[in-house]
Amino acid sequence: MSVNTDEAATRLGELEKCLLNDFQREFPLSPTPYADIAARLGTTEQAVLETLERLQAQGVVSRIGPVFRPHRLGASLLAAMAVPAERLLEVAELVSGYPEVNHNYEREHRFNLWFVLTAASAGRIEEVLEEIEQRSGLPVMALPMVESYHADLGFDLKW
Repeated sequence: MSVNTDEAATRLGELEKCLLNDFQREFPLSPTPYADIAARLGTTEQAVLETLERLQAQGVVSRIGPVFRPHRLGASLLAAMAVPAERLLEVAELVSGYPEVNHNYEREHRFNLWFVLTAASAGRIEEVLEEIEQRSGLPVMALPMVESYHADLGFDLKW
């Protein structure tokens, strides 16, 4: 899960805090992961699902889903674009509209919009990159992985 905790600590209950902190890693890999989470937290599957939906609607959680090691399933790469400031939101929304885009983010650099693509094949990644270039009118710099590093993206949220 990707979490925005700026103001979260002051307005979240214990269930929300447990969901945000305790399941960043080792999300249950079962046919009923939300029921498994509910059992561990002493609540119902419906309460877990409703809480996660509410957190996503509030912008506290931006994404709930797996992170796969590169090239374990299909193909992936990092991409960057130099987007005029006045078009940044427009182009970011365009990029985010592709299901192959895991996430995108702004950086303070000439190349100010970065995103990660994952698809079933390298050919599909190329198609998406070409579509983004055509639709935005801006070039996309593809940055395929040369060497793999593991970065643990989970953080112990100190409430």
